Order: sequence, then C-alpha cells, then structure tokens
Amino acid sequence: MAAARTSLGRVLPGSSILFLCDMQERFRHSIVYFPQIVSVAARMLRVARLLQVPALLTEQYPQGLGPTVPELGAEGLQPVSKTCFSMVPTLQRELDSRPQLQSVLLCGIEAQVCILHTTLDLLERGLQVHIVVDACSSRSMDPCPLFLGLAYSQVDRLTALARMRQSGAFLSTSEGLIMQLVRDAAHPKFREIQKIIKEPVPDSGLLGLFQGQNPLF
Repeated sequence: MAAARTSLGRVLPGSSILFLCDMQERFRHSIVYFPQIVSVAARMLRVARLLQVPALLTEQYPQGLGPTVPELGAEGLQPVSKTCFSMVPTLQRELDSRPQLQSVLLCGIEAQVCILHTTLDLLERGLQVHIVVDACSSRSMDPCPLFLGLAYSQVDRLTALARMRQSGAFLSTSEGLIMQLVRDAAHPKFREIQKIIKEPVPDSGLLGLFQGQNPLF
C-alpha cells in the first residue's frame, strides 16, 4: 500500500476562494508598504473576477478603523464587519455553503495578527491556505536591535510567515498563484491575465526579508 502523499498545494479556480483581510483607511499610514500590498491584492482580485473565483472581504471594526480603501477595487463586494482577529467566525456561513472548497488565497493585514489567526482557523478546518506573501504586511515600528536592518514590524511579518509555513500553509507570490490558477496558455482568459501579470509589481519589502542567511526560512 502506497504511503499517503503530502499535499502539493495545487490551486484550481473551481475549488478556491480569495480572502481580502482588513485593508482599511486607518491603516493607510501605519502599515509598512501599505500601497504596495493593496496594489497586489487588487491584482489578485482582478484575476479572481476573470476566472470566476469568489472573493470575500472583511473589515476590522469599521466604525473606528474606516472603510476598505477604494484602490483595492472591491466594488461589488459586501464587506463583512468583524472584531475577532480571525476572518473565519464571521465567514463561517459562507465557508459552510461551499462544500467543494479546498483552497483559500489570503491577502491583507496584519501578518502576525489577523492573517495568522485566519490561517490557523482555516487549517484547522482542513482547508489549504495559500498566503500571498507580496500582499501581506505589518505595522511600521522602530528598528529592532535583534535583527539588524529590520524594523520590529518586519520581524513580526517574517516570523508570522515562518509560523504559518510551520503550521502547513503555503507561501507564494501573487504571480505564482495566478499562473497556477490559469494553468494553460490556451485558457480563454489568458491574454487578459497576461496583461495583468506584465504590469510592474510594486516592491513590498520581501527581498530584504529573504536575503542572506535567514534563520527563519
């Protein structure tokens, strides 16, 4: 009898969903690389719409933290208000209504709080989680003396990515996930998607996190 194979983390449009977490006005000036991560998340949403991948949007305490920023391009999505760090409790009914769901593509903030909590809850439900690493970030803070050259926020971001990977989540870039979703250059939407992936992707600070002998990866 063959041994069970480790999940390969394949992503298919018919069994995937895009989660967009808390990209709101009050975070605009406090999250490192905020415009860049919103731009990448918007890229993911454009592709999701082309490939008919459903998308869900949350807002953390919008009365105090404001609405979703317009540049995300989330018109037509009904934001779900939450106070829990995880997106899962407020989206429970949506998840339960999709028995074919296997993979969640996750973008947003903050990596060490809502993204991490959401990831752990989704993994506990038996779902595959794909973190869009160039569409996740953390707050801006002072330099950290333990990791020279990195702010505390980037240490939080880096450690959260490592923690989620340890727990079984997949780390990928937006382009990597987009190409998994489209699969074939013969896809009827490929030319439209090709235009999107040819657009310059903004630097969200990942090169600095992955350079050198990084003990967390």
